[in-house]
Amino acid sequence: MNSKSKSELAKAAGVSRRTLYAWLQTPYMQKKLEPFQLRKRQHILPPEAVKIICEHYVIEVD
Repeated sequence: MNSKSKSELAKAAGVSRRTLYAWLQTPYMQKKLEPFQLRKRQHILPPEAVKIICEHYVIEVD
């Protein structure tokens, strides 16, 4: 899995960026992504974070 932008993930999930941002703000995702110390305005997500998000929300990324 490669680094992806939040916009790319939203497009792959078929949702708006706003919806993806809401998903990332849930307590469960906050706890899972905490080790990566992501900033709120960070656009590019590291591969490990992308993997966690894709597995949880069943997003298939090319």
